[in-house]
Amino acid sequence: MKASSMNTHMGSISIDNEVIAQYAGSVAGECFGIVGMASVNMKDGLVKLLKKESMTHGINVTLTNEEKLTIDFHVIVSYGVSIPTVCSNLIDSVKYKVEKFAGLEIEKINIYVEGVKQID
Repeated sequence: MKASSMNTHMGSISIDNEVIAQYAGSVAGECFGIVGMASVNMKDGLVKLLKKESMTHGINVTLTNEEKLTIDFHVIVSYGVSIPTVCSNLIDSVKYKVEKFAGLEIEKINIYVEGVKQID
């Protein structure tokens, strides 16, 4: 089990990285211009839009040696939006909300735009 942990005066708290990924995915889903998370098939080079139930497959959470989080997002953005603006909004939202949620500092957020999709 990969987990982020911290010690408090009452004992220790351990948060599974999958929980942080689920929360980060829900925050990302609320951001304007993000259509969803992407699953990349390295073998075929195919990108697939993930359903809401499996959004964490497009997110990777790791804990550095300094007890800080690194979060990688593989996203699909909406056609016609400014990608730098959408990514900046995603970084700001995730950094603020996940740090507040998990009580851990985020060192780095990497965003990989895997595709563009036109919204109907």
